[in-house]
Amino acid sequence: MPFIRSYVRKDGTSVRSHFRWAPGGRRQMTIIAGVALAVFAYDNNAHTAQSNSPGSSGTTLDFPIRSDKSAGRKMTKPQPTVSYPIKFDAPKRKTTPPKPTVSYPIDFSTMGGKR
Repeated sequence: MPFIRSYVRKDGTSVRSHFRWAPGGRRQMTIIAGVALAVFAYDNNAHTAQSNSPGSSGTTLDFPIRSDKSAGRKMTKPQPTVSYPIKFDAPKRKTTPPKPTVSYPIDFSTMGGKR
């Protein structure tokens, strides 16, 4: 949506600055806004129906929840709930690089190569 600056026409009419909509742009924006409004209204209605349904208190909770009964008790250490051992894949061992099998020094100058 481009912005058009103010200008004066050939006949002397002054035109204020404005945004120019693309052809069909207003219709598309109206449809999108209507769908967004419908989704918002449906979502808001669903939350209202849940909180007003019989059997639900409709109140909110503040976390963390603390109880006066648990203030004097010590917390116990958590125990594992799995009674069987869990085996994990062992990492592969790194292989050592091969050792050279030639025991004598190689003289590259006798091969004609220049290094």
